[in-house]
Amino acid sequence: MPPASVASTYVLHPTPLGDVLIVSTPEAVISCHPVYDDPGAELAALTHALGIEPKPGLTDAAQRLSAQLDEYFTGDRMAFDVPLDWRLARGFTREALQAVSRIPFGETAGYGEVAVMAGHPRAARAVGTACATTPFSLVVPVHRVIRADGSIGDYGGHPETKRFLLDLESRAIEGAETGRAV
Repeated sequence: MPPASVASTYVLHPTPLGDVLIVSTPEAVISCHPVYDDPGAELAALTHALGIEPKPGLTDAAQRLSAQLDEYFTGDRMAFDVPLDWRLARGFTREALQAVSRIPFGETAGYGEVAVMAGHPRAARAVGTACATTPFSLVVPVHRVIRADGSIGDYGGHPETKRFLLDLESRAIEGAETGRAV
């Protein structure tokens, strides 16, 4: 059953990765993704999923996430604290993504480990699907999920983004330990 239509707004927030598309209601973030090409395709997919077209605009939730993204990219934030609207992630996908949310900043976990954390130890491939289809890139740190052999994987066809995020977190931890900024 598709989620009920929900009025939402979107904003493109600049980051070191390029623009991040944030779709939100006034109360919560519905979706957050780096935009690699024209945001129109992502907005069209969200329009279909939500049953209504997001309109340009900045909600309190998007403004709060934008500020937290800025802090994250400067190494001053290690966890996001914004309300999430989970309507686009149901069932096991939601369970897996909530497990991913528990992977500490600067650490990684394998797909199989996340499956165990989600209570489904034989669902490593399904964890991969959940990570690939997350509505919350960055906020739910799917970049911290790696392959069993220790390689980082694709990150939606953009392994350079995943490497950038893992390196950013590593530098932030190193900076915190030595008292230096990222």
